Amino acid sequence: MKKMLPWLITILLAITLIVIAAGFLMNLMNKPDSGNAAKANVETVAEPQMMSADEIVKVTSTIDDVKTNLSDPNYVVVMNFAFQLDKETSKAAFDKIKDYKIKPIIIKTLADTKPEDLTGAQGKDNLSSKLLNLINKSLPEGKLIQIDITNFIMQAI
Repeated sequence: MKKMLPWLITILLAITLIVIAAGFLMNLMNKPDSGNAAKANVETVAEPQMMSADEIVKVTSTIDDVKTNLSDPNYVVVMNFAFQLDKETSKAAFDKIKDYKIKPIIIKTLADTKPEDLTGAQGKDNLSSKLLNLINKSLPEGKLIQIDITNFIMQAI
């Protein structure tokens, strides 16, 4: 028995290490990809249907000249947005609240954003999807379908 004790301890230690490594790998594999963050953020939003140019104009609202600092106070951003809603009544409700309900959401979101997070098309898509989810929660009626960034200037101070 005394000769088997070191072998038993070694085998138990090896099994324990294998179980810990397997648990760590399973946890690592279950994390979502950062590249799919935009898709995960917009999973509840419907795809925009094909519309004519006149129909798009009827359900689209804009917010121009949003100027704010980013989370790095050395950077300022100036942005314009176009918001496509699901119907005309939604657009009318959106237009009533956009200056005092929607614009602060945009400014707060940008204030928490790093300059590196806004570089490239993927960074802007992630911002749009994040704003889409936040704004949809505060709309009195209807649903926001799409957000387009129509102007983007980021400048270091």
